[in-house]
Amino acid sequence: MKEIKLSEHFTYKKLLLFALPTIGMIMISITYDVVDGYFVSNYIGKTAFSAVNVIYPF
Repeated sequence: MKEIKLSEHFTYKKLLLFALPTIGMIMISITYDVVDGYFVSNYIGKTAFSAVNVIYPF
């Protein structure tokens, strides 16, 4: 795999290759949060869902 350096000539392809891992991890994290929130709120209750949403950012 070619190493990407930001000091080289700027192209949108290089920017996308540089940012793609971060974008992928954010999408996985968002999907996890939505699925976790669905199951917690439907099977455990509103109080547990509130606790998850308060604690998660920390």
